[in-house]
Amino acid sequence: MFDFNNAPLHSPFPINLTIDGITAHLSATGQGYSIQYANVLGFTPQGFAGLSIYPNSINAADLLVTFDHTLTEFSIMYACQELECDDVARMKVTAYMNGSLVGFNTRTATFPGTWPTDTLSCSFPQGFNSVVVHYDSPPPTCQDYGTIFMADNMRVTAAITGGILTQKYLFRDFIIP
Repeated sequence: MFDFNNAPLHSPFPINLTIDGITAHLSATGQGYSIQYANVLGFTPQGFAGLSIYPNSINAADLLVTFDHTLTEFSIMYACQELECDDVARMKVTAYMNGSLVGFNTRTATFPGTWPTDTLSCSFPQGFNSVVVHYDSPPPTCQDYGTIFMADNMRVTAAITGGILTQKYLFRDFIIP
């Protein structure tokens, strides 16, 4: 299990995290992300705790994660910056294998509100070794939103290789913009 509570507070990306032999290299576009308290805004989004991945600015930035192993599943909890909205933004995760597109998936949070929380995931049996987490589109009618997100709890499943069983790993306490 990855526990971002052990990451240095305020550390900017890029950052490498290793657990059970799998290394995740986290970086970003734009002004990027850093490790912050989940309650840096004075409240904690539902399901977040301790330290999380938090955007470094109010401008959109993609979260880029490269792994040193081939994966078949990826998921990450996210919360978009929305204030009492009646609908929610759409997030997108795109998976790549050595730079070639494998596939993508989108998600809108189930329950709108203030910093609504949900989990963005993808599963591709052919395998992938990197993902891009992207703020895909704003809430359709909401007027009080930002194109940023924070993230926590990243889970991956390593591909079966050489007869070794698939293992699930938890990368915790991320903020994704």
